[in-house]
Amino acid sequence: MRWLGRILPKGLYARSLIIIIAPIVLLQSVVAYVFMERHWQLVTRRLSSAVTSDIAALIDIYESYPQDRDATTLARIASERLQLDVDILHDTDLPPPGPKPFFSILDETLSDELRRQIDRPYWMDTVGRSNFVEIRVKLDPTTVMRVLTRRSQAYASNSHIFLVWMGGSSLVLMGIAILFLRNQIRPILRLAEAAEALGKGREIEFRPRGAREVRQAGHSFLEMKRRIERNMEQRTTMLNGVSHDLRTILTRFKLSLVLLKQTPEVEDLKRDVDEMSRMLEGYLAFARGDTGEQAIETDLRPLLQDLQSDAERQGHTTSLDMVGDPIITVRPDAFRRLLFNLVANAARHSDTIQINANHETRWLVLHVDDDGPGIPADLREEVFKPFVRLDEARNQDEGGSGLGLAIARDIARSHGGDITLGDSPLGGLRATVRLPA
Repeated sequence: MRWLGRILPKGLYARSLIIIIAPIVLLQSVVAYVFMERHWQLVTRRLSSAVTSDIAALIDIYESYPQDRDATTLARIASERLQLDVDILHDTDLPPPGPKPFFSILDETLSDELRRQIDRPYWMDTVGRSNFVEIRVKLDPTTVMRVLTRRSQAYASNSHIFLVWMGGSSLVLMGIAILFLRNQIRPILRLAEAAEALGKGREIEFRPRGAREVRQAGHSFLEMKRRIERNMEQRTTMLNGVSHDLRTILTRFKLSLVLLKQTPEVEDLKRDVDEMSRMLEGYLAFARGDTGEQAIETDLRPLLQDLQSDAERQGHTTSLDMVGDPIITVRPDAFRRLLFNLVANAARHSDTIQINANHETRWLVLHVDDDGPGIPADLREEVFKPFVRLDEARNQDEGGSGLGLAIARDIARSHGGDITLGDSPLGGLRATVRLPA
């Protein structure tokens, strides 16, 4: 059944359509087959048998009453009583056999009845005239009876009306079912869009609609959203309190060190306090995740140009290449921090930096390449873990907390994307950011 799963559509709407349409088509096919097999063929056979019996009776009358050699009386009786047009052709023979239709119940059934009831050489044309059937029967070597009858007398010609009505009613019912199905699928699609927007950190407006189960799922989603926002708000409030208390203590340390005599030991303590401040900011930024910021349309080009200018001021050779639409929907401050961490990480360990951004599709793909020592392939996932510091790698931010890449990936994933590391064309490390636009 795996092959069936591969060829079936993946969308819920398409699969629901198959669930609705497949039974209707199957049912109509069975009904049409039974109708064709039982009713259509049976009626056609009986009509063909009746026409053939009339022709056999006319042959018997013609041969039993030789006084009517010109067949005037026979033709009149056939026309008035049997609705048949009869002619007796002398000094002639049967025409050569014509092409048989590819599929014709009338041709097959009428031929069987002529062979069974008359058992004489005959010629038949069911194709030449659309509303008539011509039959010629050889009476003797030089005489042929020609019979012209309406197609409706030998064929159940109104059966197609039943098939048209059946097919038309099926199309109408399927159209109504598809219309109602779209209205039932739309709330599910809106719920999926709202969940995707929430995962990207964007503001959403969602109101549960649709069937009871869909509304229940929508209310559960809104309740989950409120719980997430409440937990984030509580965590942010707690972190702000911790930050305030720790900053107060660090400020006291700095004031106390200023009042002390400036000795080498005091200078070392000042550097330690400054490093503690930077580490504290890094911890809080990682834990907070910049979740309070709203996603808006942002021009990517100025952000990248600022990063390029900063890296060049620090003495690094930096190039920038931007392809596609520069407008993306992100949280500007968080995204700026993501890019700053990647470029700063490259700047600490290389001399040349190359930034490439491509936004020609539904995704923004951004590469930060450098010519530094790189990171071994087996350690590239480790450096994204908080507080991991590799002696030979570049997972250290300015405070030495080992949170630079962890913060960057956390921001990327909060936008619905990710960051991966690979080999750079420059010989160092390539950091690839992939975000939905």
